[in-house]
Amino acid sequence: MENVITTRNVRLYYGKHEALHGIDLDFPKQEITALIGPSGSGKSTFLRCLNRMNDLVADVTITGSLKLDGKDIYRPQTDVVELRKRVGMVFQQPNPFPFSVFDNVAFGLRLAGMKDRATIKQRVETSLKQAAVWDEVKDKLTENALSFSGGQQQRICIARVLAVQPEIILMDEPTSALDPVSAGKIEDMLLDIKDKFTIAIVTHNMQQASRISDRTAFFLDGKLVESGPTKQLFLTPEKEETSDYLNGKFG
Repeated sequence: MENVITTRNVRLYYGKHEALHGIDLDFPKQEITALIGPSGSGKSTFLRCLNRMNDLVADVTITGSLKLDGKDIYRPQTDVVELRKRVGMVFQQPNPFPFSVFDNVAFGLRLAGMKDRATIKQRVETSLKQAAVWDEVKDKLTENALSFSGGQQQRICIARVLAVQPEIILMDEPTSALDPVSAGKIEDMLLDIKDKFTIAIVTHNMQQASRISDRTAFFLDGKLVESGPTKQLFLTPEKEETSDYLNGKFG
């Protein structure tokens, strides 16, 4: 099993407050890893470490080792723009730009300097198909992306990430703001594309984690309590805290 991202003893501080306490976690290639735990447990904070989104937060210090394909992403010579092309991010709330569907999906390609119209057109179509929204928007590519439903907007945002062909996709509760039908479409889409991408998803939805993930990591109070194959963690958790959380005793 090849790990695309490996993290060792990752600690994050807001000022002097330690929010992550020595996280060791690996992300296997072409698998879906779910990060679960109650609100405030550190799972989204940890997720944002993986493509240096926490660089944008004032007074944050991160220590430990975070490696992508064996190279430390926090080393001084890291090109953060290039890193975020390789490690894409999908947020909780759909955040399309206020222009056409086509221009939304093509945005990252043009930013990277791609100019060939035929190539851009093909990449946009492929990405919208991978994001399971092509049939709904193929005749409306010039319409403002904000005119679509929340579920369609989120899939357009996913297509925007896919268009730059990242190795890894980070998803921070991507379906929590959506209706069950839209959420189901995104779950099905993730299962369809996982043979091409490595995916890490933060979710509060235990059923979602059990349905789509290969591995699950349980966070509590800024600590990684345990992680392992999803079926094993859900059926025979090693830690009492994990069992209590999965059984709804807190959360």
